[in-house]
Amino acid sequence: MHQNLRLYITDDVYVIEPETGKNLVVQRDSGALTLSDNAIPSVSEQESTLTIYGVMGFIQLQAGYYMIVITNRDCIGSIRGQDIFRITSFQILPLPKNLKGLSELQQRDEQTYVSLLENHLKSGGFYFSYSYDLTQCLQRQAQFKEATTPLWQRADERFFWNRYISTKLIDADVNLDDFVLPVLQGFVDLSTVNVNDKSFVLGLVTRRSRYRPGTRFNSRGIDDQGHVSNFVETEQLVLYDGPDGKAPIEGKKQMSFVQTRGSIPVYWSQIINLKYTPRLWVGESRKSLGAARAHFDEQIRVYGPQILVNLVNKKGYELPMGQAYARTVEQLNDPRLYYTHFDFHSECKRMRWDRIQLLVDQLQEQLVKQGYYYNDEGETRKSQSGVVRSNCMDCLDRTNVVQGTLARWVLTQQLRVLDILAPNESIEGHEKFMFVYRNVWADNADAVSSTYSGTGALKTDFTRTGQRTKAGALQDLSNSLTRYVMNNFMDGQRQDAFDLFLGNYRVANVVGPYKSPYAVSKPLRIRVVPSILIFALFMLLLNIVRPNFSGVHSWVSYLLLLAFWFSVVMSGIRFAIRHGNQFVQWPHLVPPPDYETIEADMGGISEKGTSHPPDMGVPPSKIEL
Repeated sequence: MHQNLRLYITDDVYVIEPETGKNLVVQRDSGALTLSDNAIPSVSEQESTLTIYGVMGFIQLQAGYYMIVITNRDCIGSIRGQDIFRITSFQILPLPKNLKGLSELQQRDEQTYVSLLENHLKSGGFYFSYSYDLTQCLQRQAQFKEATTPLWQRADERFFWNRYISTKLIDADVNLDDFVLPVLQGFVDLSTVNVNDKSFVLGLVTRRSRYRPGTRFNSRGIDDQGHVSNFVETEQLVLYDGPDGKAPIEGKKQMSFVQTRGSIPVYWSQIINLKYTPRLWVGESRKSLGAARAHFDEQIRVYGPQILVNLVNKKGYELPMGQAYARTVEQLNDPRLYYTHFDFHSECKRMRWDRIQLLVDQLQEQLVKQGYYYNDEGETRKSQSGVVRSNCMDCLDRTNVVQGTLARWVLTQQLRVLDILAPNESIEGHEKFMFVYRNVWADNADAVSSTYSGTGALKTDFTRTGQRTKAGALQDLSNSLTRYVMNNFMDGQRQDAFDLFLGNYRVANVVGPYKSPYAVSKPLRIRVVPSILIFALFMLLLNIVRPNFSGVHSWVSYLLLLAFWFSVVMSGIRFAIRHGNQFVQWPHLVPPPDYETIEADMGGISEKGTSHPPDMGVPPSKIEL
């Protein structure tokens, strides 16, 4: 793989010069890609030059192609002597020299597309390596026989985040394998730690799937191909060179433990409508069962038998989800699926989070049976034969706490095998190590949560300290309120960014009259209510702070004035809640499904168990008032 590259920018071409080998020439007018031994433009032709560290890919918008390059990186550590980098900055370079030929409306949309790409990349969590395949766990890498295969061809398609925008490089008429750089979206941490005077690397690699991606309420459940929302694979690594090993640690002895998380694999959704908890809809049909079967067939093919840990509540709002999941597993009747339902909130109420150990005790026999991966000096001693698949409603907060607890139990077994711990010694007794361990898993929780929900994870005070605290509960309240704002008023744009970057929405060449995907008209009363509400709230607060502002001379008149503005505020709030689906921000590029049609086709239940079509809201373009 080419690493340090020099990019020369001229009016006609982009020339990318590697340290060795031929230069990549990108024609700005046609977008053609060629290789050349000598294509460095003269100094007089150069508009500017950049040092870059890789090409993420090319994406076509209305004006033509745009090239996305990595302009800075941080080395966060190494695995088996191979450096791992986090992307810290990038640049989007247009191949077209201007936006001529586009109408004013198209130019505005073009700028919107570019902003979506920039915001998606700025959200962070992008990692890569020039030689180590970050998309594959250690056990799968050991199964590769041809180490000379180009890195992108060995990459796991699920976690090759820039696969779509790499298509132009992959499909080029010339061989550009050395320029195709797989990028992972997720979290990577590599920390050198010491236990009993023995040093090893503790690693955590979290891989987010590019199938069915999105934001919290815009991506739920499963699709026809068996892909579930927010599917994440997390691999905990131990790299050890023995008691006499010296830094840097290469990893002569390698251990890993893989877990997965993902949305409950049935058709279900929560459609934003300004309510703090949107109404729950659960689809029921043979089609839903078929999608779940496709999901688990794929999971078993990749990971082996599944230990399914369901953490949703057994009563109240989340009850229908637990029932639907249990019913689906029962109907699948597959002996390779071991299902357990642990009501996290009920078992750990009143901040008794030590009771998570009840779940660990329950799963110990299954954990021992599935094992973990262990490679000693190139020889595989043990293989992991199954995987724990955990979920709650969002697969974020409760899920991460449980995954970290299960991984810690397995880590104790691994360190005993390596003679780092004595046979009856537990890792929990080493406070300095546990401080690092807890913070790594808490950072992982925040990284996964930020991408999906827009905020850091909840319950990380327990993950970081081992205790649930009142300060942590207050922080969770703050994050929950932020999530409410993000999910209702900002996630439509974030969802558009996912769909554009990953190719779920492709900008088409315009033939005939242009229709903008952002051209959505709303009734006048919908457009004016926010302004009226804001003005009324302002006047109410102003008159409370400055009673003489309106010039009233009696307390009766003053109270009537306050009552008037208060009634306007409350009327506006009631109207907004009644028509909540008109005030939230919807995705524009890939509109959400019409759930009324799905309801009629599939049948379904709301959180109350009724079988009528719920008032959940659909995109504004589909609503008539």
